[in-house]
Amino acid sequence: MFRYKVLTQKDKWFSGKFDPAKLEDALNAYAEQGWRLRSCATADIPGFGGNRQEFVAILEREED
Repeated sequence: MFRYKVLTQKDKWFSGKFDPAKLEDALNAYAEQGWRLRSCATADIPGFGGNRQEFVAILEREED
């Protein structure tokens, strides 16, 4: 059985702004807990000033 975690820019790691170094830190921290990156994508989020893109990562971990 697998468990999944969704990591987005709204996660505590990013403070609302995408930063590749913070993404690397987050992925490494989750990897230490047994998570691995399964997939990633960007999503268009509608807003008042137009659409914005948000990064989304799907993490996976095998459970006993």
